[in-house]
Amino acid sequence: MLVTALIFGLLGSFHCIGMCGPIAFMLPLNRKNKFKQFLQVASYHLGRLFTYSLIGLLFGVLGKGFYFFGFQQVISIVVGVLMILFILLPEVFNRFKSFDFIQRKLMKIKSKLGKELAKKENDTFFTIGFLNGFLPCGLVYMALFGALATGNAFKGSLYMFLFGLGTVPLMTIVAYFGNFSNVYWRQKIQKAIPFVVVFVGVLFVLRGLGLGIPYVSPLEPVLTKTLEATVGCH
Repeated sequence: MLVTALIFGLLGSFHCIGMCGPIAFMLPLNRKNKFKQFLQVASYHLGRLFTYSLIGLLFGVLGKGFYFFGFQQVISIVVGVLMILFILLPEVFNRFKSFDFIQRKLMKIKSKLGKELAKKENDTFFTIGFLNGFLPCGLVYMALFGALATGNAFKGSLYMFLFGLGTVPLMTIVAYFGNFSNVYWRQKIQKAIPFVVVFVGVLFVLRGLGLGIPYVSPLEPVLTKTLEATVGCH
């Protein structure tokens, strides 16, 4: 299931160009020194990956709590259903963006980003990446659902790290050369994203059902113990 995080990142980077692309392009890079420029872009990405990993860690801990109480498979099914509903009923999820609390936090992040973009200090790029990681994004939400379903702090953090890693190639191109990606192919890929999300959602549902299908729907320990106990009673 960790592979799905990388897929989200790779495809999501085409979607995220709209919000994060201008930030990457506006980075106060040292255009005269290629080595410093490389370090600055790397620092920016490290900041984003750190944020994603940290949030993934928190969601992994939350998922571990569900796992402790024997709800791991249920959570996997719920996460899969939520991913599918996110695509089928986007207007329901879009309402969350209009909450005053979210809007206030978003304005604070944008304000801090604006101040950091005006600086050229050593820690500026890491800070910009760190703040960038908190900007709301539908694909980030999907990845967080996946981190929750891992039921493990380390795997949750790794899931989000891989998601961020998937966004690095395209975001690096934008940072160096600007938003020059072919509009035609970007639109094609954006149209494919919903199908990928639904596919991954189905995978999470199948994983939660524990149908005994290798790699796709293996028998989870909780379900296996239940079956063993049932057989033992007979």
